[in-house]
Amino acid sequence: MGNLVAIVGRPNVGKSTLFNRLTKTRHAIVSDVAGTTRDRQYGKCEWNGREFSVVDTGGWVVNSDDIFEGAIRDQVKIATEEADLVLFLVDVQTGVTDLDTDVAQILRRSKLPIILVSNKTDNNDQQYYAADFYSLGLGDPVCISAVSGFGTGDLLDMVLEKLPAESGDEADANIPRFAVVGRPNAGKSSLINAFIGEERNIVTDIAGTTRDSIYTRYDKFGFDFYLVDTAGIRRKNKVSEDLEFYSVMRSIRAIENSDVCILMIDATRGIEAQDMNIFQLIQKNNKSLVVVVNKWDLVEEKSQVVIKTFENAIRERMAPFTDFPIVFASALTKQRIFKVLETAKQVYLNRKARIGTSKLNEVMLPIIEATPPPSIKGKYIKIKYCTQVPDTQIPTFVFYANLPQYVKEPYKRFLENQMRAHWPLTGTPINVFVRAK
Repeated sequence: MGNLVAIVGRPNVGKSTLFNRLTKTRHAIVSDVAGTTRDRQYGKCEWNGREFSVVDTGGWVVNSDDIFEGAIRDQVKIATEEADLVLFLVDVQTGVTDLDTDVAQILRRSKLPIILVSNKTDNNDQQYYAADFYSLGLGDPVCISAVSGFGTGDLLDMVLEKLPAESGDEADANIPRFAVVGRPNAGKSSLINAFIGEERNIVTDIAGTTRDSIYTRYDKFGFDFYLVDTAGIRRKNKVSEDLEFYSVMRSIRAIENSDVCILMIDATRGIEAQDMNIFQLIQKNNKSLVVVVNKWDLVEEKSQVVIKTFENAIRERMAPFTDFPIVFASALTKQRIFKVLETAKQVYLNRKARIGTSKLNEVMLPIIEATPPPSIKGKYIKIKYCTQVPDTQIPTFVFYANLPQYVKEPYKRFLENQMRAHWPLTGTPINVFVRAK
């Protein structure tokens, strides 16, 4: 079970800069204008052999002054409900503001470990100003500079100390884990209830991961898997404003702990930005995907043309990864519910697929010979041999070439598409590497 660390604080204290430093990326757009972070802020941080997820809450604030402060308070509340640890960022150059005091008040009420981080400490003298932050009642401020990296190592040591110990996965590793994800009201709970039905006794609940993300064992009709439940029994009224942030925070854990994600889309509303955010989370974590278009019973016009148009629209939005199954179902009338399970099971098997090296070369080498990688600077690129790497999370293939650095992304995608055409890899992401022979 991965740990989740949330970075909170008022605008322009450097949340995105710290996020970029922890995740070693440049995902967040950083500028001096408050509230510029609109990218989806989620990434992984590794320190001393432990990995945890980091969420920068700044990515979700709607930039308008009247609801600015309210939105920040809501986010801090959601973050304290969903995360395992909160980094509360303050700016040593401006000192304590009213909004800092408000946020501190919310954080003091939560049971979570909180680390107070005094950012923008760019020289030694400024460390003395950090003493102001004792007034927030959250213990010692840790002085860092997210821009230069000063103090971030000590901060990470502290994070690891305070994070709860990794709870061992109680779910049996050999049994597939399916997560039903999607934005609120797409019908996740209805689908889970339709799967489980009333015969609850066949189902065993393995509780005990830190939150209420529960593995439910589903063992009937020839299926055997764990459902990673995210529907969660939360009081929804608190988060009506910031559903988008909320649904992403909820989905992170379920997606990380699953093998196959069943992404639910509401047929009556089509594919929306929020569906795309969750899809990107699935992609970032290299999870297999089944898309379920739910509430199909409410769509009046059900001709093949409509189905085709709908499918194409979904695949277009999710390109370049388009090789995944789409099931039109209705959790309410239980229409094609089993199709969803069968498809998820098949996608899981595809994820575990092994392709023999001789077969792989027999099929792929002639294709590569017919369409070799484009030559660069008059140099011809030859690919001599390919093989699948054993025991990887997702199917991973290595192609050995004389000049691997010249094989660009489009050609790798061509190789991937050829493999998808010849082997059942539907629904699962695959890795294609080109190495020197």
